[in-house]
Amino acid sequence: MNVLIKNFLLLISIIILLNSCAAINITTSSVKEKGIKEAISDGMIDISINKEFLNHNVNMFINVEIEVVEGRVLLTGSVKKPKHRLDAVKLAWKILGVREVINEIDVTKKGGIKQYLTDVKIKTQIRYKVITDKEISSINYNFEVVNGNLYIIGISNNKKELKKVVKHANNIKGVLKVVSHAIMKDDPRRKKYQRKLQEKND
Repeated sequence: MNVLIKNFLLLISIIILLNSCAAINITTSSVKEKGIKEAISDGMIDISINKEFLNHNVNMFINVEIEVVEGRVLLTGSVKKPKHRLDAVKLAWKILGVREVINEIDVTKKGGIKQYLTDVKIKTQIRYKVITDKEISSINYNFEVVNGNLYIIGISNNKKELKKVVKHANNIKGVLKVVSHAIMKDDPRRKKYQRKLQEKND
């Protein structure tokens, strides 16, 4: 992604997040299961990590994507050196509120515009498939695609729902591998996180 475009998107994200904090009714793609407080906290974590990446290395900021769900950070994308991969993880852990960093960053020089366009197409298709499937709460899932590898993070209502999401992903042309980091709605880790968040806001 062009650095100017990503900078613009980051700025827009900050504006939207600040407006959301001040508004009575907050609309976000992850409010359904996470709740408003969790969504705002995740948004702040996302912005803070992006800022760390930008200050550390412009290429890291451009090439590494971030998804945050209840303090769980998924890093995807590609870098040229193993050190850059480790640096990204260290920077993510610096941010207050991060409780897990999932490192799916590739160390590779492959890719290019053709692969990028294929990845964008795959991401569009998986979003469409889950949105149009009435048995899936699509609002609870986020996706990233890197070099044909499709990564899932989110909150599943049950194992059957997650199985359907994974099946949809595997049926998309061009997908080489599907990796799920989604957790169940009743996962004990969620209750622990929500309790800590409540204590923080009291």
